[in-house]
Amino acid sequence: MHDWINQPGYASLFLLSFLASTLLPLGSEWLLILMLVKGYPLVATVMTATAGNTLGAFTTYLVGVYGGGWLIERVMRVSGEQQERAHEYYRRYGTFSLFFSWLPIIGDPLCLVGGMMRVDFRLFTALVASGKLLRYLVVAWITVRAIG
Repeated sequence: MHDWINQPGYASLFLLSFLASTLLPLGSEWLLILMLVKGYPLVATVMTATAGNTLGAFTTYLVGVYGGGWLIERVMRVSGEQQERAHEYYRRYGTFSLFFSWLPIIGDPLCLVGGMMRVDFRLFTALVASGKLLRYLVVAWITVRAIG
């Protein structure tokens, strides 16, 4: 089995993927591509990026859970009635939007709102992790096809 822990690229990819999935404006795909071009194994590289990106989304979710009330009431000044309507609408239509948490610009706020709306963590994890895995698999597939 490949000794992936001792490869510095994996730690960098994990950290960059983690940070890219918070509200920081970063991207991690470029490092995934670079590592694949340099010959890093596809599965270990994709799984490292997916794990980091998913854990970063968990962090954003937790900011929503624990800081969401403050954001809604103090920063956005949303009334209780508006909050209740938003909760119901999100429960009905918005939860599955978390699959698209990998999208630039809107993905991280989707995770924040998921936390604010207290989406079941198991459902959150399934949707977010599968979307992020699919994104990295597509990027890896395109990269491998281009260099192979």
